[in-house]
Amino acid sequence: MPDSIGPASSATVSTFVLPPIESVSNIRLERKLRDKMDHKTKPLGALGLLEDLALQMGMIQCTDVVSFLEPQMVVFAADHGIAAENVSAYPQAVTAQMVANMLSGGAAINVLARQHGFALHVVDAGVASELADHPALLKRKVALGTRNLCREAAMTVPQLDQALQSGVDLLRGLPGNVVAFGEMGIANTSSAALIMTRLTHTPIRESSGRGTGLTDAQFAHKRKMLMMASLRHRRA
Repeated sequence: MPDSIGPASSATVSTFVLPPIESVSNIRLERKLRDKMDHKTKPLGALGLLEDLALQMGMIQCTDVVSFLEPQMVVFAADHGIAAENVSAYPQAVTAQMVANMLSGGAAINVLARQHGFALHVVDAGVASELADHPALLKRKVALGTRNLCREAAMTVPQLDQALQSGVDLLRGLPGNVVAFGEMGIANTSSAALIMTRLTHTPIRESSGRGTGLTDAQFAHKRKMLMMASLRHRRA
């Protein structure tokens, strides 16, 4: 059984290799796509960002006739150890409850997936409890939640590699040519804020939010914990 509080690994360098992404540069196709859009019965550029999106999709699919085949929706669920610092208005147990709700078809994502014809998959990437088998549940648990990153590293390097590789392998095994992603886990906005701060150098006060509706006092506490975590891992 995965252990959320086991000894840290001695490995410090990731062995995960990101699969190469082919360039979509194709001047001839880009001109063809733009010409096709510009000759629709509309003013030039009238569809705004939708035209940019259509161009991008055409370039990715290498065609001027874009199609969406067997679209997939994948929601990754996992618990965040920083929840122990009371940075969320809800207890950690809600993560498993939300997974159960999605598997029973009662969540908002179920409605959106049905409306737009997406096949929904829920992935247990690290929920802090063992989940019962379900046809729509893909078990890829790395650990029973991450560690509390205010006190230590949230994951070991091997755990990180395992999580990344599991995601790659899972996507490669799905049908279709389009996929949408989602994630769920109590305290997820805290982890997201720290990642944003590290990648973009955005201050915690700008990268963090109230999440599930924190009060002023709760929000101030959340920011304090995030600043503590950011300082602790500043050389990571």
